Amino acid sequence: MERISKTGKDFEDTLNEILEENNLSKEDVVYTTGEVKKGLFKGETTEVIVFKKSDIYSFAKDFLKEVINNLGLDVSFETKKMEDRTVIKMYSNNNNILIGHNGNTLKALETLVRQKIQLETGVYFVISLDVENYKDKKIARIERLAKNIAREVRKTKVETHLENMNAYERRIVHNILTDFKGVTTKSEGEEPNRHVVISATKE
Repeated sequence: MERISKTGKDFEDTLNEILEENNLSKEDVVYTTGEVKKGLFKGETTEVIVFKKSDIYSFAKDFLKEVINNLGLDVSFETKKMEDRTVIKMYSNNNNILIGHNGNTLKALETLVRQKIQLETGVYFVISLDVENYKDKKIARIERLAKNIAREVRKTKVETHLENMNAYERRIVHNILTDFKGVTTKSEGEEPNRHVVISATKE
């Protein structure tokens, strides 16, 4: 993974110099600062360190390939740009093993690759993984469940507590029901027993 660095007196100016010299934009990179160096006569200077996002995705795929091959699985990758994020989709000869029970293996791989990237770059880089369309199907399933329960709550006026969900899953429910007339949502409980409550609104 290429590490581009440059020292200067001002962080923003130095970062912009790196971007211009390498024909990059801020959207193409992640960046951090090194140690502040103090010269005898020159005063303080800041080291700006830049990594291309494309290099990070390539590094992530190489790392994941090694880990997954060690599990005895063959794997291929597809990098897909979504609306607000980039997802690395994985395709293997046994997707069930990669997903794990309730997606636990997939979550563990996501945590592992994020930690590895941070170790290599010093930057916390949010990387999203999926196995084929597992997450897309899960989102669709949660949205469908939320709408069905919301219709029932609107009809019966009986408040309903959903099963415990992580923050990502709860956000899916809140988002899909934001403009759903006749109901309101809120999260209750303490992690890991936090869940969404769907209630009828007062007319």
